[in-house]
Amino acid sequence: MTAPLHEPTTEADPQTTGGPAADSGAKKVEGRSLKQIAWNRLKQDKVALTGGIVVLVLIAVAIFAPLIVGLLGHPPNDFHQDKLDPLTNLPTGSLGGMSSDFLFGVEPNKGRDVFSRIVYGARISLLVAFLAAVVAVALGTLFGIVAGYFGGWIDAVISRVMDVLLSFPQLLFIISLVSVLPDDLLGLTGSGVRIAVLVAVIGFFGWPYVGRIVRGQTLSLREREYVEAARSLGGGRGHILFRELLPNLVAPITVYATLMIPTNILTEAALSFLGAGVRPPTASWGGMLRDALETYEHDPMFMVFPGVTIFITVLAFNLFGDGLRDALDPKGTR
Repeated sequence: MTAPLHEPTTEADPQTTGGPAADSGAKKVEGRSLKQIAWNRLKQDKVALTGGIVVLVLIAVAIFAPLIVGLLGHPPNDFHQDKLDPLTNLPTGSLGGMSSDFLFGVEPNKGRDVFSRIVYGARISLLVAFLAAVVAVALGTLFGIVAGYFGGWIDAVISRVMDVLLSFPQLLFIISLVSVLPDDLLGLTGSGVRIAVLVAVIGFFGWPYVGRIVRGQTLSLREREYVEAARSLGGGRGHILFRELLPNLVAPITVYATLMIPTNILTEAALSFLGAGVRPPTASWGGMLRDALETYEHDPMFMVFPGVTIFITVLAFNLFGDGLRDALDPKGTR
């Protein structure tokens, strides 16, 4: 007779020795929701978490800009001519006039606090980027899910409209539109008009990208069993679109919106650099780069700070978006 594969255990049967005492030491197996699985996957990606932390810091800086400037800087539109050389109008001292009072130095010719304008510039860039992303996601989700679900001539018309908008020269259109805008529009004045137009135009020309993603996902989801079950139980089109399909599109929409925000930041910076963004003296990272062109040979630090800020912001959003996409992808390998 061969020996048993497993040695007999001496543990007592929990049913005969008081189950609660034995069960207390046993490890419970608990189910995890999709949110918990995604969060656990995201926590393993240290690069994405770092990007997310930087994004949160930037958002906090934009929200609490007045408080931060009050503690560490000076009002962004105040001139400090005493910090400039009277002969060259360049900042006195090294590295663009950096000191304990002016952390990033002062602007050439005007003497404004660069640190304060960087902080306030975050408000403009993030505001335009987030609001334009909201407009693009709302329009793209609506038209994309309708095109993918109904198909036929509706899908053909919406797809052709997306093709036209994707081939339209967005930057040239915005520059032409801004040049003919009035100073007052719908109760808005000054930079408020420019911000509203930037949000509307960037969001309007950005929705076809979201629409294509949503349309493709809807084409594959509309034939799933749960959709057929809802249809057989008498569910209307509105119920199927917004109660069955839309919840399953949240993940790809969220990921694409996260990756769209850095593109919007670059677009706003480019338009401000070209003079089609917010009006002076409102602080803008792109506008600061444009002003730095005149003096970058003599004061390169004035160009370095807004340029590095744009680079870090865009990189942080891209890293976080890539990590979020991997975390929400059920077919991922991690």
